Amino acid sequence: MRKTLIKAALAFSVAFPAAALADIKIGATISETGPASFLGDPEAKTLKMLVDQLNASGGIKGEKIKLFLYDDGGDPNKARTFATRLIEDDGVVAIIGGTTTGTSMSVIPVAEEAKVPFISLAGAIEIIDPVRPNTFKTPHTDKMACEKIFDDMKKRGFTKIAMISGTDGFGASMRTQCLAVAPTYGITVVAEETYGPRDADMTPQLTNIRGKSDVQALLNPGFGQGPAIVTRNYAQLGITLPFYQSHGVASNSFIELAGAKAAEGIRLPGTALLVGDLLPENDAQRPVVMAYKTAYEKAFNTPVSTFGGYAHDAFAILVDALKRAGSTKPAAIRDAIEKTSGLVGTTGTVTMSAKDHLGLDLGSFRMLEIRNGGWALVK
Repeated sequence: MRKTLIKAALAFSVAFPAAALADIKIGATISETGPASFLGDPEAKTLKMLVDQLNASGGIKGEKIKLFLYDDGGDPNKARTFATRLIEDDGVVAIIGGTTTGTSMSVIPVAEEAKVPFISLAGAIEIIDPVRPNTFKTPHTDKMACEKIFDDMKKRGFTKIAMISGTDGFGASMRTQCLAVAPTYGITVVAEETYGPRDADMTPQLTNIRGKSDVQALLNPGFGQGPAIVTRNYAQLGITLPFYQSHGVASNSFIELAGAKAAEGIRLPGTALLVGDLLPENDAQRPVVMAYKTAYEKAFNTPVSTFGGYAHDAFAILVDALKRAGSTKPAAIRDAIEKTSGLVGTTGTVTMSAKDHLGLDLGSFRMLEIRNGGWALVK
């Protein structure tokens, strides 16, 4: 009898290897609540939806994904703690997250020390420059946003501008990048103001800018509620300067917070996701964008946002890497992510290398304008 049981057990183990029964554990630390919740909430919803979709379709080569998702509330210290927990307690093979620049920067040393691949959802160039072995990201960098904006300004003949920048991690980083690249486009920043993340009225700073007679356009590097307040104050003061925002506010939530009337005419660099139905039929991103948009809006009865798109692309990159890696070991996944090539996402077509852990070019950025409470492509 005992020999029969042993034979049966051995037969089962051959037919169903232990590895084939194990879940692939991935982790996420997201700012689902707190001041960055308008970014993190769609990211968390997206990851949960995509994991469910993948598992329902059979997973990856028969293995299901198990998602460990923590809400860091936008607190870098909590993000660091959760990253440690994900690696040491939950045993994940990769981490997605870092909704903000601050939380991303706090996760990086944890992921790098453990040699676990980390795909950030934040914008600052510092996340992937200099390149770190295990750190990647999906959004365009703040430097790229500056370049896209200045290219549009140059086309419109603007050479002297004002900037009002947030002092948060993203705002400060983008300010630095814009000041560095402005001369390349023949643009001079002739007036500068800043505001803090808790400031509720930027009228004094905007009044100072309005007093500068040579300013031709206004740029606001920042994210969160700050840019919405700046936009409302801008309208209240009757300022008519052409107004540019960053990709850090590329969502319908920004229009709602600022007010459609105040936001009318604002330009910013964004992704194809916000204008999916306006893309030509032959645009390579259109099928991906529309599939995600349709699924998300059906599942949650709310419009998609750029930020959920960043999570969509991070998950797509990770799944693509898992399929090619031939192993669920973090080192193999890391190597496969770095070899991502021609992957079409909501943000652009991703091709990474040992020197480029973003994999997007400037052409994947779309210049958008807010018109009649919605998004329009700038031709």
